[in-house]
Amino acid sequence: MSSVYSYRSGVLSGKQDLTGFDVEATDGSIGKIDEATYDTSASYVVVDTGFWIFGKKRLIPAGVVERVSPDDHKVWVKMTKDEIKSAPDYDPDLHKRDPNQYRDDVGGYYSRWS
Repeated sequence: MSSVYSYRSGVLSGKQDLTGFDVEATDGSIGKIDEATYDTSASYVVVDTGFWIFGKKRLIPAGVVERVSPDDHKVWVKMTKDEIKSAPDYDPDLHKRDPNQYRDDVGGYYSRWS
């Protein structure tokens, strides 16, 4: 499951901070990155979807990120808006209590796009 939590080769240049970047699904904008991590085999972004899905957040594993444009402050993911909308809600409390189990649970949903 760890590959779903690793950025693809060439997607990031160094450890650039993706916080605040716009996130684009294959069919349009889904929100902004609220938090990003860069840990080996445990990287992800938390996307604040704003009003699009009523203020919900989604933890999206790094392996789903297709490309990053530092100049445009945009990140593209290989999923549609509906696929992201159907993803599990981000639960920061559960993530803090048992981060490995939480990442495994969420990663199972995203593994087909990594």
